Amino acid sequence: MRDQDTRYEAVRSRDARFDGAFFFAVETTGIYCRPSCPAVTPKRHNVRFFATAAAAQGSGFRACRRCRPDAVPGSADWNVRADVVGRAMRLIGDGVVDREGVTGLAGRLGYSARQVQRQLTAELGAGPVALARAQRAHTARVLLQTTGLPVTEIAFAAGFASVRQFNDTVRTVYAATPTELRDAVRAARRTATPSAGIPLRLAHRGPYHAGAVFDLLSREAVAGVEEVSGPPGARTYRRTLRLPYGTGIAAVDERAGAPGRASAVRPGGWLDARLHLTDPRDLTTAVQRLRRLFDLDSDPYAVDERLGADPRLAPLVAARPGLRAPGAADPDEYAVRSLVGPTTAAALVRAYGKALDAPCGTLTHLFPEPAALAQAAAGPRPEPGCAFALDGPLGALATALADGTVRLDPGVDRDDAQEALAALPGLGARTIAEIRARALGDPDVVQPGADVPDTWRPWRTYALHHLRAAEER
Repeated sequence: MRDQDTRYEAVRSRDARFDGAFFFAVETTGIYCRPSCPAVTPKRHNVRFFATAAAAQGSGFRACRRCRPDAVPGSADWNVRADVVGRAMRLIGDGVVDREGVTGLAGRLGYSARQVQRQLTAELGAGPVALARAQRAHTARVLLQTTGLPVTEIAFAAGFASVRQFNDTVRTVYAATPTELRDAVRAARRTATPSAGIPLRLAHRGPYHAGAVFDLLSREAVAGVEEVSGPPGARTYRRTLRLPYGTGIAAVDERAGAPGRASAVRPGGWLDARLHLTDPRDLTTAVQRLRRLFDLDSDPYAVDERLGADPRLAPLVAARPGLRAPGAADPDEYAVRSLVGPTTAAALVRAYGKALDAPCGTLTHLFPEPAALAQAAAGPRPEPGCAFALDGPLGALATALADGTVRLDPGVDRDDAQEALAALPGLGARTIAEIRARALGDPDVVQPGADVPDTWRPWRTYALHHLRAAEER
C-alpha cells in the first residue's frame, strides 16, 4: 500500500519523472494516463496502477487523449535489467513478437513460451502478445497522424494480421476509429510518405545533454553510412539502417524540442527525427534502434542523483545534467567498428557494404553484414598493404557473429555475450567492455584499469562518460 500511496503522490503532483515507469487508470472514466497527465487528479479510491500500458488496456481501460500515455519514454528498467523480463521487453520493443511470434521470442530467451508468458504476466500484468499489441497500436497511431498512407497499408505496416484486427484494436485502445484518429490532426501534418520521410518526436524524460552525444557520434561517424552536419547546437545526425523488411535512412536533430507544459516538474522533451523507410513495417524497429542509440529511455534523475552524491563526480554532473550513454543502432556493426576504428570501418563499407538503391547525399551504403565479412575472410588473403586483414581478429569476430557463436541482439544475456567475445582471438578487454556498454546497452560497465568505486553502481557507464566529457573540454 505504501508503494501505491507513493505512486498516487506522483500522480497528484503530476511528476513526469515517473512517466513510463507506471501508468494509472481511473475506474469512473475508463481511461488510463501517464503520471504527469494535466487533467484533474482523480480520487485515490478510484485509481488503479499498472506496470505497462498493455496491462491497463487488458483491464479494459482506453488511452487518455490528452496526455497520450502510449507515447511516453519506455521504462528505464528494461535497459538496466538483465533478467528474462528485461530481455523480453527489449526484444518485444524491437518487434520480435510481430516477426517471429511468441515461440520465436521464447527461443531467443532460452525459455519455453509458457514460461515467458507466466513471468511477464506475473510481473507486468500482460503477456507478450498483449505487450506487442499495445506497441502495434502506438505505431498505427503514429502512421495515421503523420502520414498520408492508406488505412489498409497502415494496418499491415503496424504489424496487424488483418484490417479487422487493426480496427478493433484502435477502437479499444483509443476509443476512436482509425479515421477519427486521422481526422484529429490537421491535414497539413499528414503529408508524409515513407519515401518522403515520417516525422517523429523521440521523447525522453528529464534533461538531455545532446551536445556530448552528437560530439561522440561526430567523432565516430563512418563515411558512407553516417554523417553529422550543421554547427554545434543545431547539428543533424543521419545514418543508414538495415531493417528486417528493408532499409532506412534516419535523421535526428540535436536541438531538443521544448518541454511540455503538462507539469510543474520539468517533464523533459524530445528529439525531432525523420525516417525514410523502404517498407513502413520497419517503423517500430527503426524507432527502437534510434532510442537505444541516443539512450532516450534512460532515467537521468536516478543516474544524476546517485553520481551527483560523489564528491569527485558532483561538479561534472552539475555541469552536464542528463548526460547520456549512447548505445548502438546495429549491435553487430558496432562490434566490428569498435575493433577496427572509423577509418578501417569506412574501407570495409566501400569494399563490402551494400550500396543503397537510392543514395542520399553522402549516405551511399549499408554497413557490411557479418556474413559478407565472414565470406570474404574465408576467401583469398588481401593484397599486402591492405587497410584491413580479414583473416585475423576481424575475420574471427565476423564469423562468430554470422554463425551465432556470438549474439548481440537486445535479448541476449550480457554475461554470455561477454564470455563468447572473450573466447575469440585478438579481442582485448577494453574492446569487449566497449561492446558491452554500447552494443548491449549495459549501464554499469567498467573499463579495465579504470579507477571506479562500487558506490557508482549501477551507473558506472554513465560515470565514465562524465569523466571523458570533462577531459575533452
